[in-house]
Amino acid sequence: MMRKILAPLLLLLAVTPAAAADWKLVWSDEFDGEKLDPAKWNLEVDCWGGGNGERQCYTDSPTNVRVSQGKLVITARHERVTGPALPASQRPDSAKPGTLVTRDYSSARLTTKGKASWRYGRIEMRASLPQGQGTWPAFWMMPEQDAYGPWAASGEIDILEAVNLGVPCTLCAGGREDTILGTIHFGKPWPGNVHAGTEIPFPEVLKGYHTYAVEWRPDQILWQVDGKTYATRQRSEWWSSGSAAPGAPFDRPFYLILNLAIGGGLAESRGSGGVSTTDFPKRYAILWVRVWQNGTM
Repeated sequence: MMRKILAPLLLLLAVTPAAAADWKLVWSDEFDGEKLDPAKWNLEVDCWGGGNGERQCYTDSPTNVRVSQGKLVITARHERVTGPALPASQRPDSAKPGTLVTRDYSSARLTTKGKASWRYGRIEMRASLPQGQGTWPAFWMMPEQDAYGPWAASGEIDILEAVNLGVPCTLCAGGREDTILGTIHFGKPWPGNVHAGTEIPFPEVLKGYHTYAVEWRPDQILWQVDGKTYATRQRSEWWSSGSAAPGAPFDRPFYLILNLAIGGGLAESRGSGGVSTTDFPKRYAILWVRVWQNGTM
């Protein structure tokens, strides 16, 4: 769990991107069709809670995930839903649901696992984030293979997280929660895992669409919002108990994840606490996701 960093009001560094010609678009989804592209995305169906005590069941229902009018919309609803207690990867037979549980919220989680993964590049999305106590939208990456051991020895890259946006906040300049987070997880398998992250106020997050990205390079990872860098991690800051290689664990292909969680440790321990049942449904709208690579990396 990230500690809140009381940063001055969003001081962003100017970006010095590689020349445009150096970047090649290698994968994208512009969400310009009428349904989710199954060649690009998986929909997870489970009520596990992500190991964070989250309160939703993820479903493949069109009431929770749809593509319409040029955008992907992940919708969290306050409703009783029953589903598998564990994700398919943790069940003895992935084709069978196993033990079932019932939760009070439904939502969706999409991944590109087994369909697309990358080592290094610029990974970005343009999105509008939901607000309210207990909301936890995320855009992140996990390793295609656990080459260095179970989580977090093989790494995790959180491109964007935000919790409880818009909730009253006495420490926020505008009086409402407006921070965004960028984090990496690494080190030993749980519970010996560690993380390094940056959290900044970004008042603009409360209105409209913004572009969230990482530039992942062999020697560093940079986090950006609307084309400006707000955090950098150097290779010397991360490590893995599974390898002595200086780039491990962030030297292997990672796949994408988009999800909207309700509740969980990070969200419920902040703001007014817990999950507010007001103003549902909550919508996380994504205009596009793009992956660029530079041949010099």
